[in-house]
Amino acid sequence: MSNNDHDEEIPKVPLVMMGMLAILALALAGATSMGWIARDAVPSEARSAAGVVATSERSLYFFDEPGGGVRIEDASNGTLIALVEPGTGGFIRTTLRSLVHVRRSKDIGAETPFVLTEWDNGGLSISDSETGKSVELGSFGPDNRAAFAALLEGGDA
Repeated sequence: MSNNDHDEEIPKVPLVMMGMLAILALALAGATSMGWIARDAVPSEARSAAGVVATSERSLYFFDEPGGGVRIEDASNGTLIALVEPGTGGFIRTTLRSLVHVRRSKDIGAETPFVLTEWDNGGLSISDSETGKSVELGSFGPDNRAAFAALLEGGDA
């Protein structure tokens, strides 16, 4: 008899539970893909179904400045809206980085502006028509929403 031979049994209850969990996960995924279970709401679809319309919209360009700041311009006329100084505007920077990252991953340039939209239900979103991505800005709290709302109103984020 070798040192590796032993009579320990593998506990069956945890194995059965793991198998049941895997089956449940597969069943839920299948039910969702077949439409038996509703998917999470897609904001643009929910707005459309509820008849929500845009009350204000502004197309924006964002440029990195040599000193680490971010210059924000109105895309329609090139007017400077705001300059986010280094070390400030963390939410604006993070949100834009995520949108720009998607563009870069698809080899899309910065020629097309982002669109900041306020909706009649109080929502605020920034979207990228090039990638189809958008961020619902109200989801991150009133202070972060206000940082972008200032850009819609005229500046000084």
